[in-house]
Parts: sequence; structure tokens; C-alpha cells
Amino acid sequence: MSFEIQGKLYEVFDEQQVSEKFKKREFVLEIPDGQYTQYPKFQLTQDKCSLLNQFKAGDELKVTFNLTGKPFVKNGTTMYFTNLQAWRIEAAGAGSFGAPAGAQQAPADSAPSFYSSDADNDLPF
Repeated sequence: MSFEIQGKLYEVFDEQQVSEKFKKREFVLEIPDGQYTQYPKFQLTQDKCSLLNQFKAGDELKVTFNLTGKPFVKNGTTMYFTNLQAWRIEAAGAGSFGAPAGAQQAPADSAPSFYSSDADNDLPF
């Protein structure tokens, strides 16, 4: 399952060597969502850890990621692990949405939004 989200790079964590054959690096995006700002944490693994090297906190990014989840049993209770596995990171500036060089950009008002609308705040749950 592949998703895209746009937000501001809020925090970048150091690369961690988890085992001899596995390394990871985590980062957090700041994403406005109505009256509440969201701070989802994403994970990069193996050779993808270096994707963050060209960015700094405050940069506007577009992140492509997979949503994964796995159950595990601890002390007889099943618990669930969810991960946002990033695999592509791009600057969210002009031309970063895959348009060829020289292609005409749509006005900012008509750009697709990755955020919830205020109408979502009327949900009963």
C-alpha cells in the first residue's frame, strides 16, 4: 500500500544500526490538520537512510511511504505494530510533483491538498 503526504520536516533522528544487517533512520513531519497539527513519525531503512541528508528541519517535503502493520504476542496478549515506511522524499517546491522541466505549473489554489477539510471535524466519533 503506497501513500503520499506533504508536510514540513519537523525533526530528524540519527541513523541507528539495529543489527549487523539492519539500519534505520526516523523523522517527523509537521502536518496542519484543521485545528490540530499532526506529527507522524516515518522510518527509512537500509540504503534509504541517506535520503534525508539533503534536507533540514523546516523544509517542505513530499514523502511517499508504505503503511505496514504486524501482530505480535507478548505475555499472551496480541499487540499490533504499525509503521510508516518512507521510500521516496522530495522537496515540495515548484516542479517537485513529477512535472517535466518547463511544464506549466497549476496555480497554488488548485493544487491537491493532502490535509483534511474542516468538514471532517463534524464527524460524530
